[in-house]
Amino acid sequence: MTESSPVKTRRDGAILEVTLDRPKANAIDLATSRILGETFLGFRDDPDLRVAILTGGGEKFFCPGWDLKAAAAGDAVDGDYGVGGFGGLQELRDMNKPVIAAVNGIACGGGLELALSADLILAAEHATFALPEIRSGTVADAASIKLPKRIPYHIAMELLLTGRWFDAEEAHRWGLVNEIVAADQLMDRARELARLLASGPPLVYAAIKEIVRDAEDSKFQDAMNRITGRQLRTVDVLYGSDDNREGALAFSKKRDPVWKGR
Repeated sequence: MTESSPVKTRRDGAILEVTLDRPKANAIDLATSRILGETFLGFRDDPDLRVAILTGGGEKFFCPGWDLKAAAAGDAVDGDYGVGGFGGLQELRDMNKPVIAAVNGIACGGGLELALSADLILAAEHATFALPEIRSGTVADAASIKLPKRIPYHIAMELLLTGRWFDAEEAHRWGLVNEIVAADQLMDRARELARLLASGPPLVYAAIKEIVRDAEDSKFQDAMNRITGRQLRTVDVLYGSDDNREGALAFSKKRDPVWKGR
């Protein structure tokens, strides 16, 4: 991305850092959503990239969601968000690589929904969260689907129905965020975690993510039958891969495995 782009990217080996940097608040309009979609699509399809980190520019906002000023200027709420839907991530199919959200400030509305699209969420100590759509007579649609799967149902419903703000400590208490980190250490911790994941078996990560998606609406035995029957593409690829054999060989020889992603 160019310096003037609202989406900045940085590659560090197998890790892609994606920074939503659209002053003053990192709100997302249609154009920004499309750029994010192309960014995450490129990440998904690049065999040399294994882990992504998503964060916001500055220290105050991760993302407040939809850009209401852009909407007032003509951006349609039901317009073309691009591949992956709003924010480019939450509807992107076959995203079989780990994504870490490093929430560096306010994450509300669609911004919180964007964080919920990540697999792991780290939060700065000063981060705050809310789903205020209820107060403007609209629905936090993606959060209504995703939040009850991440935290206890009754807590998710309270947050959806009241739109109240909550801090990082409460988010951590309910299991919404994995860790709370000092603001000046947030990206260091995200990169440390990303390096750990990047050193792991990418084909296993892909299989885990597809199994989780496939099993969401399935009975346990039905899901297991699809796994053991190698009906899931990523599972079939894993069990026939060099990496699968390498894992067993490395274990038997008591050495670290060398993952090649094939």
